[in-house]
Amino acid sequence: MKIILASSNSHKLKEFKVLLNDYEIYSSNDFIAPFEIEENGKSFKENAKIKSLAVFKALKNEVQENYIVLSDDSGICVDALGGAPGIYSARYSLEANDKNNRLKLISELEKLKLNESFAHYVCALSLGTKFGTFSVNAKMYGKIITKEKGENGFGYDSLFIPANYDKTLAELSDEEKNAISHRFKALKLAKILLKTLQKAYQ
Repeated sequence: MKIILASSNSHKLKEFKVLLNDYEIYSSNDFIAPFEIEENGKSFKENAKIKSLAVFKALKNEVQENYIVLSDDSGICVDALGGAPGIYSARYSLEANDKNNRLKLISELEKLKLNESFAHYVCALSLGTKFGTFSVNAKMYGKIITKEKGENGFGYDSLFIPANYDKTLAELSDEEKNAISHRFKALKLAKILLKTLQKAYQ
């Protein structure tokens, strides 16, 4: 049983390969040409399922027989902003890139005369398989600050300080980040599903 990650994001692919090192993991780009998926769900879980189903259905039949599609929908929810950016985290700014998304988040907090706020990351994972879809999700709590710190990571990592830490995710090593991240927690749950599915694929 092999896994296809429903993403062309090189940062995500790298993280998943480390966190799921017991499995062979490929990018969906290795099997199909990139195509636009309309993520019109109202939650991280719904959007993750939409992605895994769309990619699974686009695969050839023989690939569907032996591969599982793993999709992830993640984002950050900031308490002071009523949970925003939430499911719109990846496209929060008009330009929809990491740098401008962070700048918009900083700007929204500064409008409220805040330099920090409680926040949490969410990771929803969906497994698209020949037996149907399966979902898990997890969270990481902490706070958002308005001054970027650190060079490691991506997304909002340079603005997020995990609970019980005094450094942003971008100041932590990959090993430190992976040990506490929302994605790591969700993947621990997904591994339980994968072990069960592996028996069905043998």
